[in-house]
Amino acid sequence: MKKSKDKSVRYSKSGKGISRRGFLKGAGLTTVGTVALTGGILSDVHAEERTNREVLGPDAVVISLKINGRVRSLAVEPRTTLASALRDHLGLTGTKIGCDRGACSACTVWLDGKPVNSCLTLAVEAVGKEITTIEGLGSEENLHPVQEAFIEHDASQCGFCTPAMVMTAAHFLKHNPNPDLEEVKVALRGNFCRCGTHPNVFKATIAASKKM
Repeated sequence: MKKSKDKSVRYSKSGKGISRRGFLKGAGLTTVGTVALTGGILSDVHAEERTNREVLGPDAVVISLKINGRVRSLAVEPRTTLASALRDHLGLTGTKIGCDRGACSACTVWLDGKPVNSCLTLAVEAVGKEITTIEGLGSEENLHPVQEAFIEHDASQCGFCTPAMVMTAAHFLKHNPNPDLEEVKVALRGNFCRCGTHPNVFKATIAASKKM
């Protein structure tokens, strides 16, 4: 066997491949360097992170959430999602859970004014932030223009996805008050409707822009 021109690479005596020692030297890692990384510098960094990080759980902890302008206290396990906290702990069932994996957006709420999938957001992550649900967007006596337009244009069938559609459309129109059809389609592309009522949702959103 010909010797490798690269002296940093050492083959095993059996000639079947690179030896462990040769590999470490070729990669620029010595035994001392490996120990320094795994048991020294990196360990110190991770230890500091663990020290500075607040540990919650595994039992339920009491948190306060500001929802629709009102502070609510509840006890939840750290693994509890915001969607579950809203529905199961606080009775705000307007927020729906569809796929429970962030694909359908039926669980859309606003967090500090921005739409988020509450099924992918932990309840403890929402502490200290403004949460707005469909219940806080309008009331029976004073509907939001998007809610009015959805009713007028029959933009719901089973209604399961409707609250999230309304939340997404309302946020979109706050930032684009005069959209065209293509812009509306793009804005709502993350919200799925199994009934297939998207055309009426688009019409309702454009009609709501004129109301607003």
